[in-house]
Amino acid sequence: MKLLRVGAPGEERPAVRTDDGRLLDLSSVTRDIDGDFLASGGVDRARAAVVAGGLPELDTDGLRIGAPLVRPGKIICVGLNYRDHAAETGAAIPPRPVVFMKDPGTVVGPYDEVLIPRGSVKTDWEVELAVVIGRRARYLDGPEAARAVIAGYAISHDVSEREFQLEYSPQWDLGKSCETFNPLGPWLVTADEVGDPQDLGLHLSVNGVKRQDGRTGDMIFPVDHIVSYLSQYMVLEPGDVINTGTPAGVALGLPGTPFLRPGDTVELSVDGLGSQRQTFTQA
Repeated sequence: MKLLRVGAPGEERPAVRTDDGRLLDLSSVTRDIDGDFLASGGVDRARAAVVAGGLPELDTDGLRIGAPLVRPGKIICVGLNYRDHAAETGAAIPPRPVVFMKDPGTVVGPYDEVLIPRGSVKTDWEVELAVVIGRRARYLDGPEAARAVIAGYAISHDVSEREFQLEYSPQWDLGKSCETFNPLGPWLVTADEVGDPQDLGLHLSVNGVKRQDGRTGDMIFPVDHIVSYLSQYMVLEPGDVINTGTPAGVALGLPGTPFLRPGDTVELSVDGLGSQRQTFTQA
C-alpha cells in the first residue's frame, strides 16, 4: 500500500494511491498519517477501507503532495553506510554504524522548494532509503525482531551543507539540520509491498546529469541491523524516520566539487518508492 498526504503545507489530508494511480481520500479512516495511526493498526484499517470501496477519489490537478508522514518525533541518520561513498570522501569503513540526528523540522514535501542556507557554499545532495518505524521498539533481539517494527519505506533526500557539517563543528548536526533539508516521499510504501529492502536501486541527477546510481545491497550495515542496533541505545517510536545512508556520487566526492547553486534542479528516485524533484533557491 502507498500512503501519502496531499494539500497545502499545514493543511494536508491523508490519502492512498491505488495500483492504477488514483488517489483516494482517507479522511474518514484517520485524521492524519502519524505515529498513532501506524501504532494502532491504521494501515490495516486503510487497506480494509480500500477493499470495501466508497472512499472518495481526489482530483489530482494542481494538488500538492506533502511529506507522507506528519513531522516525525526524530530523524536518525546513518553516515558512511556505503563503501563507495566512504571511499569517495576519504573516510575509513566504519566498524559500527555512524549515527547522528537530524532536526525533524527539516522535513518537507518531495516536490517542495529547498533553501540553500545563507552563507552556504557547499550544499550537497544525498539520495537515501528512509525506514519508517511502526511500533515502539527497545532492545530488539536481532534482524527478525527489527523487521517486525518497520511500517514501511520512503525516499529521503538528506540534503547536507558540507562546510557547516565538517568544518564548523566536530559533530555533523549543523550541516544536516538546515531549513527544508529533508524532502520525504512522495509515498510511505508499506513493508509488505517493498519486499527486500536490500534489493533497491537509488538514483539521483542534477540538472539532468546523473550523479548517483547505487543499490541498497551495497550497504555496509543493512536495514534490519541498523534498526536492531539503534534500539540498543534509544527507544524507537512509531513515526520515527531512519535515513540509512547514501551511495557514491555526492558533490563532495566529485571532481571540481560541483555543489548546488540557486536554480539547480535535483531529481531522485528509489525503485518502487516513486520519485522526487526539487529546485534549489537562496534562503
